[in-house]
Amino acid sequence: MKRSTKITSIIIIFFLIITGVVVARTMIGNHFKKKFSKRPLPGIIVKTVEQRNFQNKIETFGTAIPIKIQSYNVEKYEILEPIKFNQKIKAGEVIVKLKNRNIVAPFDGVIGKRNFSDDIKVSESSLIIDLEDATKLFVDVDIPEIYSNFIKENLSVDVKLSGNKGLNVDIKFSGNKEKNYEGIVNSLASRINTNKRSLAVRIKLNNLNLEILPGALLEVTIKYNERNSLGIPDTSVILEGNKVYIYKV
Repeated sequence: MKRSTKITSIIIIFFLIITGVVVARTMIGNHFKKKFSKRPLPGIIVKTVEQRNFQNKIETFGTAIPIKIQSYNVEKYEILEPIKFNQKIKAGEVIVKLKNRNIVAPFDGVIGKRNFSDDIKVSESSLIIDLEDATKLFVDVDIPEIYSNFIKENLSVDVKLSGNKGLNVDIKFSGNKEKNYEGIVNSLASRINTNKRSLAVRIKLNNLNLEILPGALLEVTIKYNERNSLGIPDTSVILEGNKVYIYKV
């Protein structure tokens, strides 16, 4: 009797332990399930729909060209007085005094020197003097022909609406990338360049402070099809296949 009672007690204790483990696992599982199944509602950011400026852009590079340039080839032995290079000069002032004549500036500009290459013998006895008016600059760029119709159509619209104003252009100079210079499309070529498959475009910009040196490489962004319309952030747009959804609050 004592032995059977002892076995019965062990069996009962064993089943109680098993029952306790099962109950504990169930309670713990329900606790975590309850805790993690209830996710917080997602945050919602509401933005006001506003009128914004939009435009298409063409980005390229070009070289700064002064609006006026005049070059003179003079013999060094004819020069009577030192030439004041890199200085501004007014139209009618003497650029250089020579033995038999004086060279007079036909327009306002800056005097510069451009020597011949060292392998040319005349460089020892001659020099080239440049008079450049860089208060306005031209930038000639080539744009892919796929954009030619867009540029032509938008340029025609701008000219009709504002007289002589062309497409707006943003320009950056590698010497001062923090500053943005503004220009306009001044003219277009009449035909596509068949070798480059591109259209030549001339841009004009003011350079009154002479911050941009002639010959500088410029980053050019031509803006076309400019418009003002309602706009929202990209994050507000929901895409599902070919359909676009926007939630309105």
